[in-house]
Amino acid sequence: KSRFVAFLCNTVPQIKATFPPFLVVAVNMPRHLKTKADNSAKNAASIDVSTIVKQVIDTIRSDGDAAVRRYSEQFDKWSPPSFKLSQEAIDAAIAAVPRQTIEDIKTVQSNVRTFAIAQRESLRDFEIEIQPGVHLGQRNNPLDAVGAYIPGGRYPLLASAHMTILTAKVAGVKNVIGCTPPIAGKIPNATVAAMHLAGADEIFILGGVQAITAMAVGTETIRKVDFIAGDRKSVV
Repeated sequence: KSRFVAFLCNTVPQIKATFPPFLVVAVNMPRHLKTKADNSAKNAASIDVSTIVKQVIDTIRSDGDAAVRRYSEQFDKWSPPSFKLSQEAIDAAIAAVPRQTIEDIKTVQSNVRTFAIAQRESLRDFEIEIQPGVHLGQRNNPLDAVGAYIPGGRYPLLASAHMTILTAKVAGVKNVIGCTPPIAGKIPNATVAAMHLAGADEIFILGGVQAITAMAVGTETIRKVDFIAGDRKSVV
């Protein structure tokens, strides 16, 4: 309504006197909260990203863990003795998370689990004989190994753990590997807690294209998975 009033007042000045002044003033002073992004720089950068990613994949495929460590040092300044968290390290991370946060994680995961179970049960196996001796049907076979990438960077994204690790375990996946990057050079405790409570069989503090590639092709310490799920950005 305000935009319509302003249009009328600017088009037909004599109408202005019939409306409260604040209606006109409010819409005659537009403010731009966000400007359109310049895609030229983005398109130029995407070429470099593709080149870098291909190089990382090829190098990790040939050099394995050594290449993963080099890229983790280069991109994240992160090179712990082991990228995989021990049970003691997982327990310590969970102990460092506020109790309320843990309770919130459990509540959300309970809801996600309940819905995921209902989804799984709706996908039933069956077999029918459509012609004498001709049997057709469907069977739902879970994958053996799934990799879940839980983004971190500036802020932890706990929901990714609920929606990838937890749902994979409900589906019956035997081995779920979770990878998440360090945040400011530290272990993201809340993310680790969410990943563990979701049912991750292995947790690695490892981010970026090096984590995705390690799960995709396999290394000496990170097993090759059948499928990778998770949020992404240009290099992931």
